Amino acid sequence: MSFCRAPGGSYTAVHFLWKPDTSRIRRAHQIGPVAGRAPSPSRTRPTGFKETTMTLLIIAYLGGALTILSPCILPILPFVFARAGQPFIRSTLPMLIGMSGTFALVATLASVGGSWAIHANEYGRFAAILLFAVFGASLLSPRVASVITQPVVDFGNRLLNASGKPGSVPTAASSLILGVATGLLWAPCAGPILGLLLTGAALQGANLQTTFLLVAYAAGAATSLAIALLVGGKIFAGMKRSLGVSERLRQMLGAAVLAGVAVIALGLDTGLLARLSYTSTAAFEQTVLDQLHKRPAANSSVEAADRGATAAIADRNRPFRSSLPIEGGSPSLNGAVEWLNSPPLTTEQLRGKVVLVDFWTYSCINCIRTVPYVRAWSEKYKDQGLVVIGVHAPEFAFEKKIDNVKKAVEYFKIGYPVAIDNDYKIWRAFENSYWPAHYLIDAKGNIRYHHFGEGNYRQTEQAIQDLLREAGSEMPSTAPVTPDAKGAEASPDLKNVRSGETYLGYKRATSFASPENLRADAANAYSIDKPGLNEWGLSGTWTVGAEQAVLNQPDGSIVYRFSARDLHLVLGPSAAGKPVRFQVTIDGKAPGPNHGADTDADGQGTVMSTRLYQLVRQSGDVNERTFEIRFLDPGVEAYAFTFG
Repeated sequence: MSFCRAPGGSYTAVHFLWKPDTSRIRRAHQIGPVAGRAPSPSRTRPTGFKETTMTLLIIAYLGGALTILSPCILPILPFVFARAGQPFIRSTLPMLIGMSGTFALVATLASVGGSWAIHANEYGRFAAILLFAVFGASLLSPRVASVITQPVVDFGNRLLNASGKPGSVPTAASSLILGVATGLLWAPCAGPILGLLLTGAALQGANLQTTFLLVAYAAGAATSLAIALLVGGKIFAGMKRSLGVSERLRQMLGAAVLAGVAVIALGLDTGLLARLSYTSTAAFEQTVLDQLHKRPAANSSVEAADRGATAAIADRNRPFRSSLPIEGGSPSLNGAVEWLNSPPLTTEQLRGKVVLVDFWTYSCINCIRTVPYVRAWSEKYKDQGLVVIGVHAPEFAFEKKIDNVKKAVEYFKIGYPVAIDNDYKIWRAFENSYWPAHYLIDAKGNIRYHHFGEGNYRQTEQAIQDLLREAGSEMPSTAPVTPDAKGAEASPDLKNVRSGETYLGYKRATSFASPENLRADAANAYSIDKPGLNEWGLSGTWTVGAEQAVLNQPDGSIVYRFSARDLHLVLGPSAAGKPVRFQVTIDGKAPGPNHGADTDADGQGTVMSTRLYQLVRQSGDVNERTFEIRFLDPGVEAYAFTFG
């Protein structure tokens, strides 16, 4: 199953306010998969799912506690363990409070999304890196460091303890300062749980609930670190007593702190470590979500419905009753800013009909791949009483433009009603969390089935048939639909997907490999040579905004080293709507038989409208490839890579 989440679907390092200058940050929007994960990354925009606030807080806390298992935590461990063996109340606790509070504050500000917040965080990170460099130097060699700059190193020593002398007691204030600095540098990987929180924050904006959830996540991480510190402190104390290596341990911690500073300054904490982290915690986090954030098991219900359908056919004298559970009443469909293919529909008007509500957004690759099935169900069962309603809830700003949605509806040959939910009123009424998401409502107005993401098509169609029979349809049993999906609509090659959704806007950009810093909202000249796997870079003069990178001059390019059968890129023409010509190469050559649906064998194509473009489909063995798209005209807007 694959669905869009967020960031960080793929799941990747949290970057929103952290380091727009060094690395990439992907959507997680697969809130989605990255290298080595199953389906393509997806996006999540959670607003809750009939869980209580307490349940959400528990989920957030447990998600934070699991970060201790992730390699993404490694760069800040030296800063934390430098306090091992110190008094808990006056040293460890203030440091962890400072780290947690700073993380929650910065993450909350990220939901505002202003470039001012990006710049402010850049300065904070720079100051924190300098602070820890001094701190590491004072641990490594206080004598040598004092020759360089006595006043500054004295401050570093005061951060280690109250007087700068070995054995003295640290102050709570110094520990709090170190915690604040650690919080500024901490870029945790956005697994399923953090992705759920961040995308919810992005959708709902800065508010108390967002802050409390992020505090709970940070508190979970602080708890696991505190336990590790207590254990580490006892180990260090034992080593000092038995081996007499107190000064050597101090120097080792200093070297580790400086190594952590180097890792963060070079952006390795959100590059290599982010990719290593996914498999470490995603399964645990998904288990937590499944246990604390679940509805009745849909699959087992459908299997039971299969048995019920068989019994009904054997005894036609009794009305058929599906064993699909009642999950709640149908929420309101009011709030759409416009309806396409239909006048506005209400839940009252739809009584007596079976309704399939499909939440989608037109540039989401996971949604695109479900469209053929939803379209086929609408055609097959409309005469039996099925009404399909597509609820278009946008992710990017361009998806809020009604003309763009109209073009997408026409492009995908969608004939069923589409509610344009730009204000997320229907999304919130359903308490939805994912793209795509399907809800089946019976003839009495009750939700009886749901499914998130791609896949489970047979089970969903079986549920449609059962609810139609329950509503009185006497249709015969038929084989499931098998759409002839082409281009981007075709199912992904999951066994070969090793690359994940990657955003190009600074708000969620990750794996940025150009040597120049990624500048927010300012024109900058970039270059790129040989990116590593799942890294990307720019060449030419670009202005990188919160959601997209815009080419200022012709002959600019984007390079990505990927491993997947399909490569897609969400692109738009210039702000004035002028088409942009491009040419794609794979490993420096024309794609030939490996071209996508939106390019020819020579790799040539044109950006005519803002949508997802399929640029590569490998026709043979799937291997690592270096993709480059060169734009011959200025003004193109590039948003996100996805793979399949």
